[in-house]
Amino acid sequence: MAKDILLEIGTEEIPAKFMPGALKQLAEAAKDMLAAERIGFSEIRTVGTPRRLALIVRQADEQQADKRSENKGPAVKIAYTEDGTPSKAAQGFARGQGVDVSQLIVKDGYVYAIVEETGRSVRELLPQLLHSLIDNLNFPKNMRWGNSDMRFVRPIRWLVALFGSDVIPFTVAGVASGNITRGHRFMSKGEITLTSADDYFSKLAENHVMVDQDVRRTVIREQIEKMAVSQGGTASIDEDLLEEVIFLVEYPTSLCGRFEEKYLSLPPEAIITPMREHQRYFPVFGKDGKLLPVFITIRNGGADYIDIVRHGNERVLRARLDDARFFFEEDQKVKLVDRVEKLKTIVFQDGLGTMYDKTKRLEELTAFILNHAGKAETGVVSARRAAYLAKADLVTGMVNEFTELQGVMGREYAVLSGEDAVVATAIYEHYLPRFAGDELPQSAIGQALSIADKLDNIVATFSRGLIPTGSQDPFALRRQALGVVNILLQGQYQVSLEQLFNRTMDLLNISSAEKRVKLIADLQDFFRLRLKNILADEKIRYDIIDAVMAVGIDDVYDTWLRAKAVNADGGTAAMQKAVQALTRAANLAKNADSEHVDSALLANEAEAALYEAYQQADKKAAQLINERNYQGVLQELTKLAEPIDVFFGAVMVMVEDQQVRNNRLALLKSITALAQRVADLSKIIAN
Repeated sequence: MAKDILLEIGTEEIPAKFMPGALKQLAEAAKDMLAAERIGFSEIRTVGTPRRLALIVRQADEQQADKRSENKGPAVKIAYTEDGTPSKAAQGFARGQGVDVSQLIVKDGYVYAIVEETGRSVRELLPQLLHSLIDNLNFPKNMRWGNSDMRFVRPIRWLVALFGSDVIPFTVAGVASGNITRGHRFMSKGEITLTSADDYFSKLAENHVMVDQDVRRTVIREQIEKMAVSQGGTASIDEDLLEEVIFLVEYPTSLCGRFEEKYLSLPPEAIITPMREHQRYFPVFGKDGKLLPVFITIRNGGADYIDIVRHGNERVLRARLDDARFFFEEDQKVKLVDRVEKLKTIVFQDGLGTMYDKTKRLEELTAFILNHAGKAETGVVSARRAAYLAKADLVTGMVNEFTELQGVMGREYAVLSGEDAVVATAIYEHYLPRFAGDELPQSAIGQALSIADKLDNIVATFSRGLIPTGSQDPFALRRQALGVVNILLQGQYQVSLEQLFNRTMDLLNISSAEKRVKLIADLQDFFRLRLKNILADEKIRYDIIDAVMAVGIDDVYDTWLRAKAVNADGGTAAMQKAVQALTRAANLAKNADSEHVDSALLANEAEAALYEAYQQADKKAAQLINERNYQGVLQELTKLAEPIDVFFGAVMVMVEDQQVRNNRLALLKSITALAQRVADLSKIIAN
């Protein structure tokens, strides 16, 4: 008879940002553990609140499944003597497998032992298994407490471990498992006795704990939206903030607070940032899209004394907004351009000068990118001005107090200082994208400045040997490289990564030729992986990605276009036939010394026809490639499939006549070179 397993790890409050990963990890570890132990089940579920991580396994078997295995032993000639007597090797193998030597069987020239293992009682296994589950949970940060050597995210205060209605006994960090859980820290009536996993949710609900995070998410969202409507507006529900709030509370109750309208004279971001980032409040916008003097927050408790809680939240926010207003007014006493000199007091990176030095590099690099991409008409002068002012807000009081506002306040102060709108916009956009899924810069100057800033950060950090490894990326270089690639794709920039890297190294005064060669290789690999991930996310086949990247990724947008074209046509019958023919040609072309074809040596009709077909395809492809019409190029390549097949059927390539042989190899090499202007088609797997 199957039974449910319940494991609850009761702790002091776990950091909210750790919870989603911990619950996922617990579910995956439990699934792997049960599979390894041959324990069947119907469902695994993990739920949690700030004070608990819980695992529920539905319909777990009471007995392990039996196991039958064939274990390979020594070769027959070693296992038996000439008269068929088992040797010491066979006897030792049998003894090690726990079977009699007479039970060994012979198969494929070896002896095998058939081992039958009867499944054990799951109840007997669970104490060690559940203990191991807890021991093996990993968190970004752990701690020790008391005299225990146990390291966990927070001190463990209670454990629930049930198999059906039976307690599974074990001890972790001095805490013995049982069937006693705890409700809400302040609203619960006391300890709660559980009889099985079936009453876990209902018993906790009676004690003011919504243990299911998905239920809390729905309740919180509904409460926020309803309260915003009651205020005549719409709440801005940031999904990351909502996720954090879900794991800050066990029993959510929304409340609405207000602040004085005088603060609305601040830039909206200067109000929203203290709300969202510091106080975990949700802002409310009116029907006209303007910010209302209202905020919504979630209390961990009921509606009792809600006015006192509201008043406390309003006081805290008022203090934050007073600070913001003070800094905003003080910052305006100095023009943004007059702050640039002060950047000389801020170190950029060890050994790489100040933020002022970086500013001067950004001026040059931004202009270079626009010129190199053929976008100089967008305004190099404005681009240089935006680059010069891009980091000036770092020395303002507002950004010093609210670091999340860098770029935002630069834009505001630029406008207030009388700078052009395009300059102000670029100052804001050069920090984009700030996180996964964030918006990309839209203006050409903003795009170029953003690329320049990120390239300068990446190349500078790489030059110091601080290349991201594994999960370690303290400078968020992967995110920045991904941002560069996405901007290049969105802006359809036709630029050379290598030239951008070289110009960045010039500005960083990296003169060692050996160091530059290594840096280029490392940077190409780094950006290659970012582009590969983007293409994979767009459902482009892995073999097509490899085929396209094999002929270069220096022009990111061009690589993307080639990948999309091959992915669109790669599965057609005509393309499959062309891939096979061109791959055959490429295999022989490796023996060619040049691509020069002497038409006078084309004696065979088939090779002459192939050469003519190649010339026509090459001429048309040149124009199509210039237009970046790679699907058109692929269509031209498909026309070569039949002439290539006829050629191989009628012509011996590797003939004794060296001139003829080399000429035929040159023809094949020319055809291969044409194909490789799109991709190395030999890497594409035929269906």
